[in-house]
Amino acid sequence: MRERYYLIREDILPEAVLKTLQVKQLLASGNVKTVHEAVEQIGLSRSAFYKYKDGIHLLNQLERDQIVTVSLDLEHRSGILSQMLALVASFGGNVLTINQSIPLQGVANVVISVETSRLTEELDDLLGKLRGVPGVKKVQIVGQG
Repeated sequence: MRERYYLIREDILPEAVLKTLQVKQLLASGNVKTVHEAVEQIGLSRSAFYKYKDGIHLLNQLERDQIVTVSLDLEHRSGILSQMLALVASFGGNVLTINQSIPLQGVANVVISVETSRLTEELDDLLGKLRGVPGVKKVQIVGQG
């Protein structure tokens, strides 16, 4: 059976579904340690939480739960790759893989895979900042998933 998704306005959702999302947000924030604490605080039964927990997500969170592969052409200078990685980390990105070529004609290609689910700003903003670093010749998304 194929999953189907709908975009539904918040005010028509049942209270239990909305409260399930509140419980998930409480747990993600770290303000509570257990599902039991969270459902007690929100006023939802544990059975309702477990019934709906895998079916309700914030739309912007679904869009962001992904891995992006970025190709960068960097001048062969000490510290540029380190700057790139620090910039990704400052945006909340988690670098999963790094592949770097040997520099040819003073330019090295670096391909990084970045988990973007915890970005604090938009991916386009991060890419713009990466492009603005001196010594960066090219920044391009080569894959998303």
